Amino acid sequence: MRPGAHVDHRSGMDDESRTTDKDVIRAAFNAWSAGERPVTGVFADEMTWEITGRSRASRHYGSKTEFVEEVLVPFGCRFDEADPFRPVRIRGVFADPDEHTVVVVWDGRGTTVTGTTYENSYAWVMRLHDGLVVDGTAFYDSIAFDELWDGVDPADGVDAR
Repeated sequence: MRPGAHVDHRSGMDDESRTTDKDVIRAAFNAWSAGERPVTGVFADEMTWEITGRSRASRHYGSKTEFVEEVLVPFGCRFDEADPFRPVRIRGVFADPDEHTVVVVWDGRGTTVTGTTYENSYAWVMRLHDGLVVDGTAFYDSIAFDELWDGVDPADGVDAR
């Protein structure tokens, strides 16, 4: 251990070997992008989530379950299993370690069940505790989102949970 390095007494790890919140989120996005697992694996059950703006889904969600059931499942059902929505470009991952906050700016794309392409750019601001997201805020192009939400029936897709 380097001189003056901090040791996390809960894990016994020093600053150089401890996984950071930024590492956790970067790994989750990389796995989601590769189609290995959904990003929801880093959401705490008690997580709250807010979608800002004026889209059909814009509001505060009081739990992971509420957010997944009311937004992510119907959103995901609008995409073809062969080309589901996922991140295609991570523009940046920024962290404030003192606040346990990570911001990801990213572009996503997928082919809908009607054969159209949905693309949007996002900024997600996430606060973590013990390696899980406990509070999140999403920013995106609400016009593009609403065109998808209103124009593609989720009943035509498959629940990809």
